[in-house]
Amino acid sequence: MKAPIFQFSNVVVVDDDQIGVIVKAWDSSPEYTYEVYVRSYNAIKEYPESEIKHYVFSKHLHDDEHGFYG
Repeated sequence: MKAPIFQFSNVVVVDDDQIGVIVKAWDSSPEYTYEVYVRSYNAIKEYPESEIKHYVFSKHLHDDEHGFYG
């Protein structure tokens, strides 16, 4: 199987506009599953690799960035 795209502590966008941090990667078929801590939910949620949108480097998305990452 291919290597995971994301690694521990990568900052990512999930659920269209929520920012999270990769906590753990699980090797599952056919794609990796990640545990992501989402700050606004104050919880860790699981996402398949295909539902994680993009890396980001800030803690909040600016209004003009919503369309870019969505």
